[in-house]
Amino acid sequence: MKFVLYAKDKVGALPIRQANREAHLAFINQPSTVRILTAGPLLNPDGDMCGSMFILEAPNEDTVREWMKDDPYAKAGLFDSAELHPFIWVVGAP
Repeated sequence: MKFVLYAKDKVGALPIRQANREAHLAFINQPSTVRILTAGPLLNPDGDMCGSMFILEAPNEDTVREWMKDDPYAKAGLFDSAELHPFIWVVGAP
């Protein structure tokens, strides 16, 4: 099953993102039951990172939600909100 994860950073949280970026990248690159199909940071009009977007594949929503809790960004309190939605990839699917 595929999912879209859209997470917005708290206002003024760029220093938290920068301080935890290396750990976050290590986390998302380790083997997991959650497979990342594509991902990247969201940018504000000034070009600064202000959130994250993922397209994920996992057995179910609960698996993704547990995985999300382990992300160093989440543990550091970076996100103001995180929305997870089931997703059907119609155009450009790998």
